[in-house]
This record gives sequence, structure tokens and C-alpha cells, in this order.
Amino acid sequence: MKLNKWRKWTGQGVSFLLLLFIISSVADWWRGRDLIHQPIPDITVYDIEGKAINLAQLSQQQAPTLIYFWGTWCPVCNYVSPAVSWLSQHYQIVSVALRSGEPDRVRQYLEHHDYEFNTINDPQNRLGAAWGIRVTPTLVVIKDGKIQYYTTGFTSLPGIWWRLWLA
Repeated sequence: MKLNKWRKWTGQGVSFLLLLFIISSVADWWRGRDLIHQPIPDITVYDIEGKAINLAQLSQQQAPTLIYFWGTWCPVCNYVSPAVSWLSQHYQIVSVALRSGEPDRVRQYLEHHDYEFNTINDPQNRLGAAWGIRVTPTLVVIKDGKIQYYTTGFTSLPGIWWRLWLA
């Protein structure tokens, strides 16, 4: 009797997870429909420390690169950023701070929260607009000069890791 209940609950749990995966995938597709889908432009941008970064070149390396679009003003980013920071110890991550103020303000914010990801400041949202970013946070996994995965809104550490691993 208990074994049958366990099987029933397991089946329902698997069905729930499958439904959640399908809904999440459709939501990702819908929210990301405006993202660029052509090859990543071969441009060089500078992080808040003045280091040159070429995203197209970064994506040509063996491991995938995560581009994390966020803002200091974004409440959901407060839940996603710690996971991104932890992953930055294991994966190549470049973040883009959208409309978050001057570089010193962004730098202080990162230091205050102990975030360790490389950050490009985009105070006028030029880079974000060029990528079609309309929601924060937006996470984009690039590999070989192309977008492999993207998601917007709250994403868990396993969700981010899964997308990086699949790329």
C-alpha cells in the first residue's frame, strides 16, 4: 500500500517537473524573442576597471560564457546575482550593469555585496538596447560566437548551471 502511494507521488512529481520545464521553456522563448540571434558582434567594450573585453572572442574559448544583464535597482537581481557571483569562480562570466549610475557607484555596489563577476557599466543602456534587453535580469549563454541559451527574470543556481553545462 505504501509503495503504491510512493509511486503515485513520484509520478506526480515527475509530471509536475516536466510541466514546469515546458512552461519555463515557453516563457524563456517568449521573453527572449527580441534578443539578437545573429552572430555576436565583434566589438570591444571596457569593464569598470578599464579592461578590454571582446564578447565574440570570449565565446570562442572552450567553455561557454555567461553574459548577465542586471541593474543595481533591480529587486529580482538581488536573488540572482549571488548565484552568478558563485558561478564566476567556475565559469567565464561578464555582467552588464544597466542604468546603474557611474562606474564608481557600480564598483561600490559590487564590493558591498562581495560580487566577484567582471562588470561592464552601461549607464545609458546602449549595450542593453543593442542586444534587445527589455527585462532584468537577463542571462545569455554564448558559445562559438552565437547565443546558445537565454532566460529572463528569476533563475536559480541550478538553472544557470544547467544552461552553461548544456552549451
